[in-house]
Amino acid sequence: MMIPFALTFAAVFSLEIGLISVLTVMPQLGKLGKTISESFTQAPGLDVILSVIVWIPWLISGLLVGWVGVLAALVGQLLALQLWIVAHELVHSEAVKGPRIVSYLNQRFGWWRNHLALWVTAVSVPVFFLIRLAEIALYPFLIWLLGFPTYKHSEWVNVSRQKFEGLVGHDLIWCLYCDWMTGVYSLGAEMLRNVESFWCPIRFYNDKKCENCRLDFPDIDGGWVAKDGTMADVVQTIEDNMPSDRQWTWFGHPDRGNRE
Repeated sequence: MMIPFALTFAAVFSLEIGLISVLTVMPQLGKLGKTISESFTQAPGLDVILSVIVWIPWLISGLLVGWVGVLAALVGQLLALQLWIVAHELVHSEAVKGPRIVSYLNQRFGWWRNHLALWVTAVSVPVFFLIRLAEIALYPFLIWLLGFPTYKHSEWVNVSRQKFEGLVGHDLIWCLYCDWMTGVYSLGAEMLRNVESFWCPIRFYNDKKCENCRLDFPDIDGGWVAKDGTMADVVQTIEDNMPSDRQWTWFGHPDRGNRE
């Protein structure tokens, strides 16, 4: 068991270090390098590079070695990540001496609380990959079958905080994680707004739930049928909001105001 673990660890660790090194150096390789590097900061290039860095090693290691392989891949990835953080902070030592998110939060909450909480959030990474998979593989069927709107995924799923001055090492890697995660969530929420207002434009009986959800689903207060309405009201609402000459969008979508 130790030999498969060690071999898998070495392979994944080498892959991670190699990819990180290439991505770090690539912007310095002239116009072509910058162009390729920029393509990896937004979908679909970002989807490809994150898949290669994160979940594909899990999949291949699991298929070849089983759960020991998955564990070895995770250990290799985590060690490579920590080494990159150390190296990046050494290169940018002046920024490390200045104000930093990690320094303040460590002081405010304690080192172990802050770092443990960050790793707790990292457990949700597979969930966001599944959301991203649904955006890529499932939502297009709604475009084809029902005329749902198309989206330029690169406008939502991208990362740019690496351009923020003074954001290095630990702070940079976690801010990039949030950068990606927020875009994936926001695009998924936008798609879900179309779904809800298409099939279920009815306010919830639970008023607190309506209050809590209206930020992400503005149609709750902008078109959905009242909880004491009738099914005739629901069908009429759908009919009144069903476009005849363009793609479907949720009722409060800015595009409706521009076209109607």
